[in-house]
Amino acid sequence: MERIRLDGVWQEFRPRSAHGNRRHKSPVKWALEDVSFSAHDGETVGIIGHNGSGKTTLLRTLAGVLEPSRGECRIDGRVSSLIDLTAGVNRDLTGRENIMLGAVLLGMTRSEVRERYTSIATFSGLSDSVLNQPLSVYSSGMGLRIAFSVVVHVDATVLLVDEVLAVGDEAFQQICLDRVTRLRQEGCTVVMASHDLDQIRVFCDRVLVVHQGRLVFEGCPDDAVTRYGALGPDPSIPVAGPRPGSSRERSGQDRPSAPGGDELDGGATLP
Repeated sequence: MERIRLDGVWQEFRPRSAHGNRRHKSPVKWALEDVSFSAHDGETVGIIGHNGSGKTTLLRTLAGVLEPSRGECRIDGRVSSLIDLTAGVNRDLTGRENIMLGAVLLGMTRSEVRERYTSIATFSGLSDSVLNQPLSVYSSGMGLRIAFSVVVHVDATVLLVDEVLAVGDEAFQQICLDRVTRLRQEGCTVVMASHDLDQIRVFCDRVLVVHQGRLVFEGCPDDAVTRYGALGPDPSIPVAGPRPGSSRERSGQDRPSAPGGDELDGGATLP
């Protein structure tokens, strides 16, 4: 059964001012451009691309956080998403209270949360003493444990997961991936964005390559990873310069000097 369908989705983006207000006179930029794909029961679809390519925007559109500027996004069933660790949490509340809050925000009733609380807490691997502490004293990895534990206990037909799993330690990541596999076997449709290409190869049936807001490839994981590699280096990662103490730096090559200045020991200049 088809659970997800995007038809010609465009997502508008306008730069914001320093005060957080949209600059309405700024030219329109498109975070997504004419994206279309579908997913069915029990299928795991991966999304890969450089930073800023539109992966998270695509997941947010699927989650209903963003309304498409153009096109149509249809989801059949309950959606559970883990896209932003800060969404739906209150750092002044305890871990226990945030479990209750997060589960209710994802559509569970209070009685369902009470029935599943023990299972959620056990899955997180956090002790009662830790769960009774405010979230403000938690590390990012501990916060992830609570968020993911809640997400996978919702009776969802569609699960959306962003790169946030990279925050957790290796042991908990494996627990999460095992749970995702189990959900897929039970018929849940999973869409996951990740920079971990080995993870993408192992867990995904099909992979989307997104580049500058466009869907440039859709196919099997190995071919998708090859296509992603052909895009070249990530433009958001700066090219490293000479290392401190390198021979080039020690020799003084390319060292700027003031016009007409005399160079002092150590490379300083006099005007």
